[in-house]
Amino acid sequence: MNHLLRAIVTVLTITLYLSPLQAQQKGPRFKVIGFYTAKNDQAHISYVHEANKWLAQAAAENNFQYDSTNNWNNMNTDYLAQYQVVLFLDTRPDSASQRTAFQQYMENGGAWIGFHFAGFALSPSAYPQNWDWYHNQFIGAGQYKGNTWRPTSAVLRVEDKKHPSVKGLPTTFSSAPNEWYSWQLDLRKNPDINILLSIDSTSFPLGTGPKSWEIWHSGYFPVAWTNKKYRMVYVNMGHNDIDYEGRTNKELSFTYANAFQRQLILNTLKWMGKSKRKK
Repeated sequence: MNHLLRAIVTVLTITLYLSPLQAQQKGPRFKVIGFYTAKNDQAHISYVHEANKWLAQAAAENNFQYDSTNNWNNMNTDYLAQYQVVLFLDTRPDSASQRTAFQQYMENGGAWIGFHFAGFALSPSAYPQNWDWYHNQFIGAGQYKGNTWRPTSAVLRVEDKKHPSVKGLPTTFSSAPNEWYSWQLDLRKNPDINILLSIDSTSFPLGTGPKSWEIWHSGYFPVAWTNKKYRMVYVNMGHNDIDYEGRTNKELSFTYANAFQRQLILNTLKWMGKSKRKK
């Protein structure tokens, strides 16, 4: 009997030892690629560096793989085929071939999260609205219309409590400081758009100026939303506060210092990572 007991204990010990090892050998649950430019505006550069660091840590803790690249020529069919989720951390692809590859990736079941400046377009500017599918149909917001200044925290309201991206978030919560955008098109009138977060009215007045139009006193301002035709989420966060006035360029805030925003992005990545993209 003692020999049998020892044999059972041995088998159990080996099983307990091999289980985590076998789990590790299966590899990451899904793979994420973050595209970035990180050349214009110190606040956006700060966010990109912060995001790359946090996403790498989140990947290690949650068994997915995170890679990043500032080479937008990687925006091609073969390269994108390696990944279940694509991130635009600060800008967007500009060449026709890159844009075609991204549109095909999304139409074949790929997943995407865009942050802050990735949704920006203004004609005329260095980032004109010359990509109708992306700005008008996919994101749905059209051109940039205006913004608050200085970067300030806002109270955000969860608009769709059933969506996986906002799982576990309270009905309202305070964000990290951010420059908040307004848009040309009213997303509430687009049946394909599902607004996940908006600025709560208790945030007003929002912004400190010095220009009067940089302070919002009323209105409806979406902050995060998804297009129901695609597996995508756009979030307006991604602009850290910087000491411009003192000319030190010191970082005064960090987006992922906010636990609710970390949860929002991690929820979204896990939801998107479950998708099975068409080949």
